[in-house]
Amino acid sequence: QAQPVESGGGSVQAGESLRLTCVHFRTAAPCVTWYRQAPGKKREGVAALYTDGGNSYYADSVKGRFTISQDNARNTVYLEMNNLTPDDTAMYYCAVGGRELMGYVRHSIGPIGTPLGQGTQVTVSS
Repeated sequence: QAQPVESGGGSVQAGESLRLTCVHFRTAAPCVTWYRQAPGKKREGVAALYTDGGNSYYADSVKGRFTISQDNARNTVYLEMNNLTPDDTAMYYCAVGGRELMGYVRHSIGPIGTPLGQGTQVTVSS
């Protein structure tokens, strides 16, 4: 499968916002997700969304600050990140695929059976 392509990362100050974008190549994917990984830390599931207008999931660490959304017509997934903190510093990746992806994100495993992109770096300074 072709890898998604993430963009929109950057270096910001604490309290600022960023919007990440992921262009993927799977039309009408049932589930879209974001992961992140900081140096020396395990990959963490950040957010997931069923594209049929169903459930979404957010890790406790980002709940209330991050919003995942998608544009099916453009095969694009977004992650709006507000009130960023230094703890949000990481490489951010997206993955799209079947509904099982939400379970992987909830447990911060995988993704399995679908590729991550190359990632986009987010650095937040205090």
